[in-house]
Amino acid sequence: MSQAWLIVPGLVLLIAGGEWLVRGASRLASLLGVPPVVIGLSVVAFGTSAPELAVSVLSAYRGQPDIAVGNVVGSNIVNILLILGLSAAVAPLAVSVRLIKVEVPIMVGTAVLFFLLGYDGNLSRWDGALMVAIFIAYVTWMARTARSEPVLEAELEEIGAIPHGGWTYLRLIGQIVGGLVGLALGSEWLIQGAVAAARALGVSELVIGLTIVAVGTSLPELATSVIASLRGERDISVGNVVGSNIFNILSVLGFSSLVAPNGVAVAPAVLRFDAPVMIAVSLACFPVFFNGFQIKRWEGMLFVLYYVFYTLYLVLYSSRHDALDEYTFAMQYFVLPLTVIALLVTLVFAWNRQYLKPRRISRRVEAETARE
Repeated sequence: MSQAWLIVPGLVLLIAGGEWLVRGASRLASLLGVPPVVIGLSVVAFGTSAPELAVSVLSAYRGQPDIAVGNVVGSNIVNILLILGLSAAVAPLAVSVRLIKVEVPIMVGTAVLFFLLGYDGNLSRWDGALMVAIFIAYVTWMARTARSEPVLEAELEEIGAIPHGGWTYLRLIGQIVGGLVGLALGSEWLIQGAVAAARALGVSELVIGLTIVAVGTSLPELATSVIASLRGERDISVGNVVGSNIFNILSVLGFSSLVAPNGVAVAPAVLRFDAPVMIAVSLACFPVFFNGFQIKRWEGMLFVLYYVFYTLYLVLYSSRHDALDEYTFAMQYFVLPLTVIALLVTLVFAWNRQYLKPRRISRRVEAETARE
């Protein structure tokens, strides 16, 4: 509890670090001719996931698998529901076609891969080696395809406005590194006090990992995505979240499983509830992203509301509260089914607007032209 004073300087560092990282990454992307979405999926996403990597690998090595796994699963849920939600609530987020066609399916696939590999209750070193190998292949493929992405005219104008030269590149790289250091240190200061307080209150390590540690290590993503949204770098904002989720599963859990002597144990509660929630929120990105290729403000607020629901469930579950059964019943049989129906309807309308309606109009024009 004596470390509570670290919250204020931690928040200052997070905000400053997010500003430096977004500003440096976006300008470096312009100079290199790389689309911001690719920078968001790679440099920014991997950099802001550094706290998850440090916390989970260290926890796995020390024999604290619940914190290691809970941190990753909780962070992925936080990234989509809370971070994307808050970023979209600040300003509607544009979603690139690349994300919908490539990265979101990969994100869903990695979530399913974790569930399948951990279904036996343990992520072995072989499982970790497989995830790391897939991660290396993904990064290699992304690096090769980065320059094939189209660069918009506005980005070309920005390239011309930035002075070229070795000093400019060094300054921008220094800005990115400084931002990453600020984000990592700021989140560490916030985590220290929060974890100590939670343990003093008798909360389990799994719940700590899924909530306090997950939110704490996701604060760099939160700061970066919200600042990117405010600065209009919305490709970086969405790409940061999707790329971080892929990084968390493949790299963070992969390396955690490799360093742990006996692999990383996966608690039954994670397989029963939290991992399916992670898969579900990943799948929910399809209809939301596809609806006009943007995340609207009301959709962002809905994401945040669902994160509140999820956190409330964890609190009730950890405290064995009497209201847990009624809350679970209401979520399973009313709230979640209605949400699934709403998302399916949204997907159908978006598909009709994006593909079916233009085709019908095209056929009608062709028919009228033929009659003439």
